[in-house]
Amino acid sequence: MIIGIIPARYASTRFPGKPLIDIQGKSMIQRVYEQASQAKCLSEVIVATDDERILQHVQAFGGKAVMTHPDHPSGTDRCWEAYQFTVHGLQFKNSETTVNPKPETHYIINIQGDEPFVAPEQIDELGAVLDGSVELASQMIPVSDYEVLFDVGEAKVIVNQNFEAIYFSRQVLPFLKGVDPKEWHKHHIYYRQVGMYAYRSDILEKITKLPVSSLEKAESLEQLRWIQNGYKIKMGLTAYESHCIDTPEDVEKVLRLMAQ
Repeated sequence: MIIGIIPARYASTRFPGKPLIDIQGKSMIQRVYEQASQAKCLSEVIVATDDERILQHVQAFGGKAVMTHPDHPSGTDRCWEAYQFTVHGLQFKNSETTVNPKPETHYIINIQGDEPFVAPEQIDELGAVLDGSVELASQMIPVSDYEVLFDVGEAKVIVNQNFEAIYFSRQVLPFLKGVDPKEWHKHHIYYRQVGMYAYRSDILEKITKLPVSSLEKAESLEQLRWIQNGYKIKMGLTAYESHCIDTPEDVEKVLRLMAQ
């Protein structure tokens, strides 16, 4: 069984309250929820928030949501708390919890709360690699453009023959000696990370207890903490692009892209 969890914080430095912004008649969080709910691999979809306004809004349109602590450093940590609420009947409220044991869920997919047009098929692609032996998983797409390849905002990933991540970097790896950098993507298959993370429930518990690692701190990429501590990340190929909304200006940009 796979649970889809959508972390949704109200506070945002660049775009406060963005889960509740209107996008063609529906809030962003409602659009993400409805898209995720169409994924065949998910047994349940839950919004994990730190704000009562988001909680009430999700419940108002018929969605499921839980309140989580406001001080989580990442969506991964918020997913772990929400998973415990869902599986063990725990609900954060005024620092109190209640317990109501339920069957354990095997995998959790962390669905980005700022991708209102995420394809259900992309979620199913990720779900298809979760065979019980996979600890962690994500997705990648080949890079065929020089500017995208050298964009430090894009995390590139190197994989081994089993399509497990060896390393993630904002820089371009590997370096091609004797080749014009503008031609690198024509001589080597580079991948950039897109999409979501999936966690096996026992592994999710363990990685949320790890301290920030030196590689994670250097690159500002959370997944390097997991690799540095010996965990394996399975990378699945996808043809779906990620269209995130990080600023108010991104709304019109994403709408244009989806209309093409």
